[in-house]
Amino acid sequence: MPNPAIPRDDVHRIAEACAEDGEAYRGTASRLLKRQRRLLNFFKANLPALDAQTGEVSVYLFSVVVQIFEQYGGSLNKVNGRQINESAVQVQGAVDTLLPFDEGFPERVRGVSWRAQPHILDEALWALFERAGRKKDEVDVASGQAGLIFLMLWVAAEALDKAWRVPRDIEERIAAAPEWVQPAEEGEE
Repeated sequence: MPNPAIPRDDVHRIAEACAEDGEAYRGTASRLLKRQRRLLNFFKANLPALDAQTGEVSVYLFSVVVQIFEQYGGSLNKVNGRQINESAVQVQGAVDTLLPFDEGFPERVRGVSWRAQPHILDEALWALFERAGRKKDEVDVASGQAGLIFLMLWVAAEALDKAWRVPRDIEERIAAAPEWVQPAEEGEE
């Protein structure tokens, strides 16, 4: 059974902080990736060959997922092989009902009720599929590659959730979290 879900506003706040830190986040990301090396190796080994920019985006998104768990508190252990395998089997079992990687993919994913940390996965869906108005320096990932990256992020989130021991006050944090409303994109009124 998955842990309680980290509130959506906290997930978005932590993810945005990573983006805002820009180059300064690299050191944090490097530390996070070293600590979860086994999961990172699985992540990289199971993605098809990606161009350099798309590969960087996928590893960055992976590090943000790890950072969300770390920043929310509690204790995040190193993910082990059993947790990775269990998570991969779970996600693989849902893939046939989710394909293709089209405009309906995000809603089909959201229909999977057993997802651990659905707000982390929603943030990844938003970043890869739904975000409009990309900034000049952001990479636009093709939908097929975005879908494969998302599936690997999903396996990572499931495995990390298995390795995470929630903070003692998580129920209070969840109860105090405001209902999340997606912010307007730049240029929207």
